[in-house]
Amino acid sequence: MKRFRIICIIGAALLLILLTSTEASAQSAGMDSLINRAGRFENWRVYELEESGIIGGNIKTIYKLSEGNTLRGQEPCPVREKDVLSPCNIMANVVGVIKGSNSVFPEARGDGYCARLSVIMEKVRVMGFIDMEVLVQGTILSGYFNEPIKDTKSAYTKMDCGIPYTGRPSAVRYDYKAEVGNPIVRSTGFSPKKEIGGKDYPYIAVYLQHREEDDKGNVTATRVGTAYRIFSDNVSEWVNGETLEIRYGDISSEEDFMPEMGLKNGDIVYYCKNSKGKIVPIKEKGWAEADQTPTHIIIWISSSSGEAFFGGLGNTLWMDNFQLIN
Repeated sequence: MKRFRIICIIGAALLLILLTSTEASAQSAGMDSLINRAGRFENWRVYELEESGIIGGNIKTIYKLSEGNTLRGQEPCPVREKDVLSPCNIMANVVGVIKGSNSVFPEARGDGYCARLSVIMEKVRVMGFIDMEVLVQGTILSGYFNEPIKDTKSAYTKMDCGIPYTGRPSAVRYDYKAEVGNPIVRSTGFSPKKEIGGKDYPYIAVYLQHREEDDKGNVTATRVGTAYRIFSDNVSEWVNGETLEIRYGDISSEEDFMPEMGLKNGDIVYYCKNSKGKIVPIKEKGWAEADQTPTHIIIWISSSSGEAFFGGLGNTLWMDNFQLIN
């Protein structure tokens, strides 16, 4: 009887492990499907934002990677859980002044669409006589922008970067073309536009993280997997099906390692919303073991490698059929 009881306990434990593993696999497969569907860039929702009269009262067309009828008004576009990739096309409400920005566009390709990400200059004319110029990078991320944007301070705090994810894909695959290498300009809208010097290039980054949150709401992470690609050449014709490997564990000693692949990418700091609903920085504290299971995935596709309000004005990256490969 005792032996039978032990066998039953072992069997129950094995069944629990199997069910947990199966559930995790199903969740991962479901998220893969959502990411890959969004990465086809076929579904765009149009938001016609009514900007404030003090800056002209124009209708600003904003495109979201979502589905639904065209919206019009002065409220943020609703976010669906299925909308796992977000373009940095946003509405701002700064002390009651409504303004929109759009730097990621749908563009016809064959019978469907691709995404065109550009570094642009958003111009604002206040009361018909005060001119402001703000440089905006075209960026798509996995996560959400916290609209309405209230100010231009600490741009990365306006993002909830990364989405829950427990898979271990081997690579990402995509189609692309690019116009790159324009001189770097800085323009925040509150200081004169300035040419910084040097050239700017688009990039893709995929970071798999294992995140933890302490009782104070601080979020730390170890880096599980890394993929990084900078587009340093002009490519006028579509390159289809390029595959970028995701590498696991500590890759800092590998021959082709670049600082941008590391735990700190210049002045870029990723933020997320913690369990208390507060936006906090994600502090990457080290490299995970190669077999660690991630909890989140950050996908970052951008027309610029610089920090916010810096970029190669005119840089453009076309992206299509972005998908995770298992």
